[in-house]
Parts: sequence; C-alpha cells; structure tokens
Amino acid sequence: MHIDILSAVPDLLHSPLQHSILKRAQDKGLLSIGIHNIRDYAFNKHRNIDDEPYGGQAGMVLRPEPLAAAIRDLQSQRTYDDIIFLTPDGETLDQPLANHLSLRQNLLLIAGHYKGIDQRIRDKFVTREISIGDYVLSGGELPALVLVDAIGRLLPGVLNDERSALEDSFQDGLLDAPVYTRPAEWEGMQVPEALLGGHHARILQWREEQSREKTRTRRPDLWKKLGEE
Repeated sequence: MHIDILSAVPDLLHSPLQHSILKRAQDKGLLSIGIHNIRDYAFNKHRNIDDEPYGGQAGMVLRPEPLAAAIRDLQSQRTYDDIIFLTPDGETLDQPLANHLSLRQNLLLIAGHYKGIDQRIRDKFVTREISIGDYVLSGGELPALVLVDAIGRLLPGVLNDERSALEDSFQDGLLDAPVYTRPAEWEGMQVPEALLGGHHARILQWREEQSREKTRTRRPDLWKKLGEE
C-alpha cells in the first residue's frame, strides 16, 4: 500500500511515522508513505498558501491553487483509490472503515489547516471526508496519523501475530475483553481462573462474556447496534 499526505506543516508528521508498527510496516516494504509540503506548490516567492475567507468569517483558509497543483502533480505519478480530506464534518472513522481502506492500494490524504480548505477543492477532488471525532484540532495532521496507523496495522504481515488485529475492540462490534500477563498474582490481585488452565473453549467463553458485559455497560450505543436488550 502507498499513502501520500499533503500538509502545510509536514514536520508534524515525520517522527510518528518512523517508530513502532508503522516503521515495521515500511521496513518490510508493506507500506510506503510520502509526505508533501503544500508550500512547495505555492505561486509566489513568499510561499503563501492561505487567505482570508469570503464573507468576513474569522480565521484563514487554504487557497485552492496550491492544493490543486499538489493533487494534480501526485495524480500524474499514480492513480488514487481515494482522495481523503481529514475534517471534523466528515464521516466518523471506525473499525469497519479502517478495514475497508486497508484493502486499497493508493490513498491521498489532505491534512487541512487554519479554518480549512477552499470548498471547491473538496467538490472537485475529494472522494471521501473523514473525522476522528466530534472535536476540533489545530490541523489535520494528527487525524491523518491516526488514520494511517489504523490502516497500516491491518496490512497482512505487519503485526507479528495477525490474530491480534482480528481480536481488537470493534472488529466484531464489541469492546475487547480485559487482558492479563505475568505474574498470576500481583499485590493481592489474581488473574481470573478461566485464563490459567489452558482450556481453550473456556477461555473463549470467558472472553466473549467479558466483551459483551463491557460493551453493554460502557458503550450502550454499540450494544444497541447489536440488537441486544
């Protein structure tokens, strides 16, 4: 998979992409990531990429010309399955959406900044708009990193044990069960007996019961989607 990211502040992106699972994915050749500075496509020597919004609204807006030039340049190099704009008014990122996007080959992410990007860019180029939650951040760089991480860890061969991703919260509509490791007793607190005997069917039953109860009490919205009472 290849992912390109357009950003007004690309330095925010470099370090998180060079550690842990995302670094492993790139080292294995399973994921390649290109980071591109929108200012490189500015039309004047001052590299201005933003301007005041029409209508007297507060804040600044990313101009359409540099963004269009950047998108067209990248499109000349590859065909994108989706051009995604990270925005608070997009569809909410969830596990099924991450699963879906992990099957794509080429993605272009636009990390907005300031007040956002000119609507005409959204109308002309963007094929999908994604939000990571009902709140506003200073820019789209952090949401872009969240999306890349959510997708990258799902690529076959990235995780040492691929079952780990399949057993994550939300994969089956439920929250994950509690997890424990050694020692079996710590400060008077015991690991549940069901996990200690090596009885696979009993462990699966315990995990299912715990997942369902956690989802029912902590996320009634998810519980309702499952059609449970």
